[in-house]
Amino acid sequence: MTLTPADADKILADNFAPWVLALGLTVQETGERHAVLRLPWSESLARDGGGLCGQALMAAADTATVIAISAARGAYGPMTTVQQSTSFQRPVVGADVLIGVRVTKLGKRMAFADITMTPKGADEPSATASTVYALLG
Repeated sequence: MTLTPADADKILADNFAPWVLALGLTVQETGERHAVLRLPWSESLARDGGGLCGQALMAAADTATVIAISAARGAYGPMTTVQQSTSFQRPVVGADVLIGVRVTKLGKRMAFADITMTPKGADEPSATASTVYALLG
């Protein structure tokens, strides 16, 4: 089964806490082993100095990974984060962020993914991450 962006948006709406939904994430693209979500710029997510706070980027990366794993599996199923490592390289100021996730290994009980967080219109990412998920069902 191919997971469409509309299917993935429904996964977001049906399975995530209200504070995650408040980030305003939207699914831009899904594929066999990847997904791209958009985190819209919001002053409410900015820290002192006007840069997007790291916590918002980390939550977006974690959430986008669920969508990418769901796309790789063909449907949503219970899963949980085991590990996430994030490297911040430059600030995001006044721009939406595209969260690109590539599932690098999909096993029966574990999944691994690499994430790139790039401001819209930028050539270089602002942050990168890697995640490990336990697949529960």
